Formats: sequence, structure tokens, C-alpha cells
Amino acid sequence: MRQEIAITVDAVIFKDLKSSARILLIKRKNDPFKNQWALPGGFLEESENLKEGAKRELLEETGVEVDALKQLKTYGSLNRDPRGRTISIAFIGKVKNDVIIKAGDDAKTAGWFRLNELPGLAFDHSKIIKDAKKYLRDHKL
Repeated sequence: MRQEIAITVDAVIFKDLKSSARILLIKRKNDPFKNQWALPGGFLEESENLKEGAKRELLEETGVEVDALKQLKTYGSLNRDPRGRTISIAFIGKVKNDVIIKAGDDAKTAGWFRLNELPGLAFDHSKIIKDAKKYLRDHKL
């Protein structure tokens, strides 16, 4: 029996790490979770590796280019995506404070949020951000 499992990548991007850390989020243009905030990300293309996919999705949805991304964790809860079984690999990175963002592709808008003032989030992105915050406490980014 063949399994139908989708693979996605998500980018957890921080700035202002030394003062009041902020995280980059997009407001989704399409269902599921239309008009809700989420991490930049999307479906992996067959011709790219995981990190390339995360960088591409980040660029398409926010206009942000990032050199260094580190793989954070893999998320595969059965009901994390209402469209079907989806496994997501999250990457973590940082950008300079003066980076300019511009929503595009599947993003209606994009913005920076303080970690202690996050809106409601789509999918399981609040768990991903919680894991990213723990990573920041334990590692240098």
C-alpha cells in the first residue's frame, strides 16, 4: 500500500536577539487557516533539499534571504494539517535588524512579533516556536 504523505518546511526567523527578540510571521492568504498567522513555509519541491526548500519558501513569502539556517526539529503529528498527513521540518535562523520584509506568494502580509506578544497561530506553529525559544536558550544562533 502506498502512503500519501506531504513534506513541508517551515522557517523560524528571529531578529533583535540581544534586546527584545522578534519572530517573523506571515498572514496566510489561502485555506487552511486563511487570514491566520503562521511561520513562513510550504511544500517541498521534488528537486530541492530541505534547507533549499526552507530558504525558497522564506524568500517567496517574505522577501527575506538568509544565509545560515539550522535544522530545528521534525513535526509529524497525525492531525497537524487538515489537508492530510504532512510532515514538516522546521529550520531556525536570524537576520539583521534592518532587514526589509515584503509579503508575497501565499502570504497576505508579513510582520515581526515580540515573542511574548504572539497572535493565535495556524497548524502546530505555536509548538514549533516554543521549541525554537528553548533552542535559543540552550544554543547560540
